[in-house]
Amino acid sequence: MLRTHPTLFALLSALLLVVSGCSQAEDSADAAAATSGAAAVDRPAVIQAIEAQGLEVLGEFDAPSGLGGFAGVAGQQPVAVYLTPDGRHALVGVMLDAKGKDVGAEALQRLVSGPQSKRTWGQLESADWIVDGRPDAPRVVYTFSDPNCPFCNRFWEAARPWVDAGKVQIRHLLVGVIKADSANKVAAIYGAASPEDALQRNERNFVQGGIEPLATVPAAVARRLETNQRLMLQLGFQGTPGILFRDADGTVQRRSGMPPASDLTTVLGPR
Repeated sequence: MLRTHPTLFALLSALLLVVSGCSQAEDSADAAAATSGAAAVDRPAVIQAIEAQGLEVLGEFDAPSGLGGFAGVAGQQPVAVYLTPDGRHALVGVMLDAKGKDVGAEALQRLVSGPQSKRTWGQLESADWIVDGRPDAPRVVYTFSDPNCPFCNRFWEAARPWVDAGKVQIRHLLVGVIKADSANKVAAIYGAASPEDALQRNERNFVQGGIEPLATVPAAVARRLETNQRLMLQLGFQGTPGILFRDADGTVQRRSGMPPASDLTTVLGPR
């Protein structure tokens, strides 16, 4: 049984802008081999046509019923493609067996989600962030934050029990996208004697207007902002907060916007 992926073509169209960033896999030998120029040229024309729409094929896998399996990614979304035995047609979506099991799930985890998570987490670890929480906290959560974003402030507030208990360290990647003085407030935070303390002051006093913005944004801060904002877009976020964390399997999960209360234990772990 096969059902078509309901959002594939919208994803492919929307993610043409970021697919070049997503194609720079450095941490997976499998992905590097699978995306070599020779391999791409050897693929059937129908697979190449789907790649031309923005799907990045990262590997191949054995599929049932004589089909060929291709594991790919559209932006941040793992996608399975099944090639018909004659090599002329492709089915994009989820194939289920008689027990309702997704027959491509293991391959997508091995060829796409695993390497992609490793790459994404490495990008985040080497990015420019400000720490909120103890250095020995067992769980790390990254968030793209704007000092003028009310939903970022709500997430900061909601996370206090986990952070204060030493269970979670939140790493804020600051961007300036909400208001005209967002970048100036980021400059004030970066320019403080302790950026960590300045970030806390902004969040604690958010209702009163937060931190006082600097009159101008130094060129060095503008470059840091540009780098963070580029990474935010590359990782699929159009606004703040953009939250990333690892689940029990080590797979990077994402949340766009303030998570509902029922989802906080998923994002932040047990309270």
